[in-house]
Amino acid sequence: MATKKQQNLSASLEDYLEAIFFLTRDSAVARSKDIADGLGVARPSVTGALRQLAEKGLINYEPYGLVSLTKAGQARAAGVAKKHDIIKSFFVDILGVDAESAAEAACRAEHTLGKPIVAKLMSFVEFVTHPRQDGHNLVADFRKFHKNQESEIQRQDR
Repeated sequence: MATKKQQNLSASLEDYLEAIFFLTRDSAVARSKDIADGLGVARPSVTGALRQLAEKGLINYEPYGLVSLTKAGQARAAGVAKKHDIIKSFFVDILGVDAESAAEAACRAEHTLGKPIVAKLMSFVEFVTHPRQDGHNLVADFRKFHKNQESEIQRQDR
């Protein structure tokens, strides 16, 4: 069971955890330099974050050593990555937002949306993207509706 100490992660620490998650998929360990490069931050910032994540029992870390996720860290990081993917999928697949903008927005939203909202969002994405027996495509209907709304707004602005 996760302790209260593990549950309280800042958005920044969640980003570090997610970066470690992706870096360790292939090699099981990550280097602080790779984490810094992936997040576009200075190496001293990485060191501070790694210390905090280690204190929370989410990573194995020794200064100047390699980083790996603990079992709890792996579970927590997978959850963060899943939230990111669900939100990004909603923005791209449903709303038609470009992938880069969607990824940036998902990164911000993943830290603020709670589990109940993400669960409902996932159900909604699955519902509207699931093929209908009658061939009706809800996503296409939405995009057509939105395009008409945008056109109407543009006409009103003239």
